[in-house]
Amino acid sequence: MTLTFAHPPHYAEALLRRQAEPKKVSTSSTTPSEDRNVHDLPTFDSNSLTHPKRPVLYLPPLLSSLPDRFPSEPVPPDHPPLVTETRLPDIDPASLSLHKALHRFKPTQADYVGTHYAQAFNWSQLVLPEDEEREWYCVAFRSKRKAGSDGGALYDADKLAHEEAIRNGGLILYWYGIPDQTTGMNLATCIWQSRKHAVAANSGPHHIKAMRLAVVSYEVYSLERHVLRKEKGRTGVTIEPYNGGEVGW
Repeated sequence: MTLTFAHPPHYAEALLRRQAEPKKVSTSSTTPSEDRNVHDLPTFDSNSLTHPKRPVLYLPPLLSSLPDRFPSEPVPPDHPPLVTETRLPDIDPASLSLHKALHRFKPTQADYVGTHYAQAFNWSQLVLPEDEEREWYCVAFRSKRKAGSDGGALYDADKLAHEEAIRNGGLILYWYGIPDQTTGMNLATCIWQSRKHAVAANSGPHHIKAMRLAVVSYEVYSLERHVLRKEKGRTGVTIEPYNGGEVGW
């Protein structure tokens, strides 16, 4: 099939290859299957992503690597996440619990791009310690690239902005997303330890460059802000619209 919206390789593809070794991960681009599960992990390379034989339906969560003093978490074999080479400078205990839970973060359906944020991802499956209480700041990006825009430059700038945000602290997860192959719309999201961390990241030089490129590269670009809440006495989390004020510490 011919796809309407092609895009450069996901910038974490090298990390994915390293995490997949020595075990080989099946790919729909070489062995397509009509009944492939929407969450099966494809192989990410320049050919499978820019000229796939079938739509890419799954990308792993991209988790910020923990500070050196924290041991690595066991990787779930069914939906392994990606981790960054850049490490967070610090993380609080409740955010560490969330980081562990987000190893299993994924969209709930293939057409999650057009779904409300609270229903787009498997929030109801995230389990945290019952005695912890915390709020986190979430930003969702709904976008559609202009036809003919320079995707390579934009993705490179986005990568540098992402690494900058991790080094400065606070960014727990970045879900990159895959554009809908029919509409071209994409849903990406970041989860931050606090709103202050997110606001501070906006002033970074790489973030400013990425935003300038976004202005000329996107036909649609809108932001949504949400609060991820964990209440004491419960193990689950809730997602609510952000209505002002500080979130997190």
